[in-house]
Amino acid sequence: MSKTEQAPKSMRIHIGIFGKRNAGKSSLINIITHQETSIVSEIAGTTTDSVEKTMEMLPLGPVVFIDTAGIDDEGVLGEKRVEKTERVIQRCDIAIIVCDNNGWDNTEINLAKLFREAKIPVIGVINKTDLGEISSVKSDEIKSLSDYQIFCSSKNDGDIPSKIREALIKTAPQELLEAHEITENLVNSEDVVLLVTPVDKEAPKGRLILPQVNVLRELLDKKCISVVTTEKTLKQALNSLKNPPKLVITDSQAFGEVAEIVPEDVSLTSFSILFAKLKGDLAVFGEGAKTIDKLKDGDKVLICESCTHHPIEDDIGRVKIPALIRKKTGKNLIFEHFSSHEFPKNINQYSLIIHCGGCMTNRREILYRISKSCDEKVPITNYGMVISFCKGIFERAMKPLGKG
Repeated sequence: MSKTEQAPKSMRIHIGIFGKRNAGKSSLINIITHQETSIVSEIAGTTTDSVEKTMEMLPLGPVVFIDTAGIDDEGVLGEKRVEKTERVIQRCDIAIIVCDNNGWDNTEINLAKLFREAKIPVIGVINKTDLGEISSVKSDEIKSLSDYQIFCSSKNDGDIPSKIREALIKTAPQELLEAHEITENLVNSEDVVLLVTPVDKEAPKGRLILPQVNVLRELLDKKCISVVTTEKTLKQALNSLKNPPKLVITDSQAFGEVAEIVPEDVSLTSFSILFAKLKGDLAVFGEGAKTIDKLKDGDKVLICESCTHHPIEDDIGRVKIPALIRKKTGKNLIFEHFSSHEFPKNINQYSLIIHCGGCMTNRREILYRISKSCDEKVPITNYGMVISFCKGIFERAMKPLGKG
């Protein structure tokens, strides 16, 4: 299996397929993926939930295609499906809007304008051309609002995969095609890097958590000398090294204990902060962490997790971080939690938003949330920065990234 095939979903280019019911979205994704990824039927509204398919599409690399429910779905259930489709929009890097040979009306036009405002490339697919040609007026309308157009019949057009590939290559922003490293500009080949990975209740049995795996694999690829230990054996690990490590990366939950053991002249940061650099905006997150001291009694704090898991008795988002902030501020605060792709629309009710490291979502979705927070003038930060700030080591943890 190639490296791109093994890429986590959060590291892939997210390509959403949108349109009305029965526009041919599911047929399109089935042809692209060469599999029956989505159920196809003449009955409108067959796709009731988002369907995702990961694959490798050269030369783009690893991608995720997301087939969505019709944006014009109706009824109580239909409204819920449309809400899920709208949440897919938040994490799309590229949007494909599918229509039949009747062209776009206000539904597709408003979708395209929404993507344009979010600076997301739009590919217009005019499907079912075997049923008749699209009018020149409608065709010109689609051309004016999309970055690329494809005319096809999803029933018998075997060229669709190559047409889609060409469209994606021509519309994808350069930043999507460039591989970014988690430890970029921090370490070089043969540098010694010490990873502190606590084995506690939140550690999956027999495995490391995804950020730790991602970082370790990247360091091995860069030919760094990687030393993995727990906070309990950190002192012995440091003493066993002939020279101090170039960098120590710890799980944020062990920040306090690790900072006391690691000498001040050794660079120290956390997995969560590295992911904030990779997927978010360090400057915005950093300023958000500093607003913790400004919280007042009765303020509401939103904690966002990009994954869903069964909360444990000592859960980092639901227990540890609220306890740290209450201790740091001495204030009576209200904490609310949202997980997975959920993100409330009325965020102006919160005095602070705290995002997880984001290992299970893509950069587009986190940047979307940052943008919404900035629009509403609500500070936003991330787990690692909050913990380091509350532990009094924020400047030290940010220094290796040039933000100390």
